Amino acid sequence: MEGTVPFCVEPFQEGWTLWDFLKAQGVSSSYIRKVKRAQPGITLRGEHKNTDERVHAGEVYELPLPKAEETDVAGEDIPAEVVYESAFAIVFEKPAGMAVHPTLGYPSGTLANAAVGLFEKRGEKRPFRPINRLDVGTSGLVLAAKNGLAAPFLGRSAVKEYLALATGELPLGGGCISAPIDRCPDSIIRRRVSAEGKPSETRYEVLAAAGGLSLVRCIPVTGRTHQIRVHFASIGHPLAGDGLYGVPCEQLRRHALHCSALQFEEPGGYRAFLRSPLPPDMANLAREKGLNDNL
Repeated sequence: MEGTVPFCVEPFQEGWTLWDFLKAQGVSSSYIRKVKRAQPGITLRGEHKNTDERVHAGEVYELPLPKAEETDVAGEDIPAEVVYESAFAIVFEKPAGMAVHPTLGYPSGTLANAAVGLFEKRGEKRPFRPINRLDVGTSGLVLAAKNGLAAPFLGRSAVKEYLALATGELPLGGGCISAPIDRCPDSIIRRRVSAEGKPSETRYEVLAAAGGLSLVRCIPVTGRTHQIRVHFASIGHPLAGDGLYGVPCEQLRRHALHCSALQFEEPGGYRAFLRSPLPPDMANLAREKGLNDNL
C-alpha cells in the first residue's frame, strides 16, 4: 500500500457501522472488501477494525491506499507542467496541440506519455487516469487521479469552467444552450445538434464583446464530445479558429477554447480550486479585438 487516507466521523454519523460510514464517504464496496482483508487493513489509532463495528463521532479511521498499478502507456521525456499535486490528484497544464491520450492519430507525444514519464523518473509505477479529457486543440487544466481510490471521488465532484472566444458579438450576461448532440453520419469526428442525439447542456456567461468576438465563460453541465464547440456553432457563433465547425482564423492555429478553472473534492474531504489564465495565443487575439480589460 502507498499510505493511508483519514476519514473523520461526524456527529450525525454516530453509531453507524464502519461499512456504512465508508460507503457514505464515497468508497466503493469492492474496495472496502479488498482492504478489510489486507494488513493492516482499516485502522483506528493503529488498531485493525472490522466493518461491522460501530463508529463514534470524532474518531478518525485510516484507509490504506491501493498499490501502484502497471500501465501499457510508454513513458516519454516530455515537459509537462504540473500545477497541483497531492496523494490523490495531479493537475497538468496541457498546451494546445497535445493529445491527452495515445490514439491511432497520436501514438506518442501525448500528455499520458509525459505523465507516465514523470512518474517513472520518480520511481513510481502509476498509470495515467485522466478525469477530464480535452480535445487536441483545447488548452488548459487536466485533472488525473493518482490511484483507484481517488478516481471516483474526483470524477463525481469535478466541475470544469472554460474560456472561449466565440465569433460575433453576443449580448452580455448569462445564457444556456440545451440541445442534444449526435455524431454526424458521414464523419467519425464531427458532431451535430440533432433530435436523435444525447441530451446536452452548456451554461455560459458573456464577459465582453468587441471587434467581432465574444469572450465567454462556459460550464458544460454534460460532457459530450466537442460539446461547447458544437453548441456555439449551432447558435451561429462558432469558436474563433474552429475550422471543423466554423472557419479558420489567421491569428489562431486552433479553436479558441481553454479549460480555465477546476474544482474537485479529494478523499477525506479536501476541496481544491484551481485557475489558469488565457494562454498567449488566445489572449493576443482578444486584445487585438479590444477585449483587453477582461483578461
